[in-house]
Amino acid sequence: MTSLYAKSLGDTAPPRHVVFVVYPDIVLLDLVGPLQVFTHAQAYQGSGPAYKTAVVSEAGGQVDTNTVLPIDSDPIANWVSADAPAIHTLVVIGGDGAVPASRDRRITDLVRQLADRATRVSSVCSGALVLAAAGLLDGRRAVTHWEDCDALEQGYPKVQVEVDPIFIKDGHVWTSAGITAGIDMALAMVEEDLGKASAMAMARSLVTPMVRSGGQSQFSQALHQQSRDVGGRFAQLHAWIAQNLHRTVRVEDMAEVCNMSGRSFSRRYTATMGQSPAKALEVLRVERGRDLLATTDKSIQTIAVDCGFLDDERMRRAFLRHLNTSPSMYRKQFQP
Repeated sequence: MTSLYAKSLGDTAPPRHVVFVVYPDIVLLDLVGPLQVFTHAQAYQGSGPAYKTAVVSEAGGQVDTNTVLPIDSDPIANWVSADAPAIHTLVVIGGDGAVPASRDRRITDLVRQLADRATRVSSVCSGALVLAAAGLLDGRRAVTHWEDCDALEQGYPKVQVEVDPIFIKDGHVWTSAGITAGIDMALAMVEEDLGKASAMAMARSLVTPMVRSGGQSQFSQALHQQSRDVGGRFAQLHAWIAQNLHRTVRVEDMAEVCNMSGRSFSRRYTATMGQSPAKALEVLRVERGRDLLATTDKSIQTIAVDCGFLDDERMRRAFLRHLNTSPSMYRKQFQP
């Protein structure tokens, strides 16, 4: 259902201006993912574009990316003048060039001026370093690509860095984790502005399998398994575990799926995956549990059973081991 706010605006609502800040050596996907979301988002079907987008850089002109494709941009000066259109959403893009950009006083001063004219300020990936250098993240929770979290935390101690979420909203300031998380953040912004129906329509148009909440993690146990098990030796096992998390799964059961003895299976699995079968199973259960906590209204007890923890106390202890928080606190922090 379209939000009452978006419905009341109708076709007469002027498009909101979304300004993307780039600099040399940005990650191209950091830009084009959110840019695609905002370019084609509509308040409701047939209403026309809800946003008007612009790409800006310090001097304007072509800006090199981390691919063979450069990006055309307008000068930032065009958007900080008194007669420039009001900025609804400012998005600072990430990339290898974020570190030199964050150390360039001219760029950070211009970003701060843009932020003063914006209703909402955000970053994709390591663009958080530029926001932090401009003082826009002081005293706020923020996230960036996991590879850059240490640099953000050590370089800007006033920022409350969180490693896990795919994006964080703290007041009018949003930050997102690596690369494709910028699409998730943009879809969440569209939902905030136009309602869930508009965000879902954009997700379907982009053939995005799901709209992920910010509470989901930029770390994936499934991706870890795939990266460690490059030969696919345990791929069938991991698929079986995912379908049977609600059951009591023993190491012997996993060994049987792999047609191996229990001892041989445990040794080979640990050597390949870098963690014991029991720990891998628990991490998968925690991952499933936090997804359900963030996206459903099921009780914690029900979720514990669905994930194979048997009871909420076992799930609570597992959450404390792996996430340093309890299921109830996780839900309070991350459920929309």
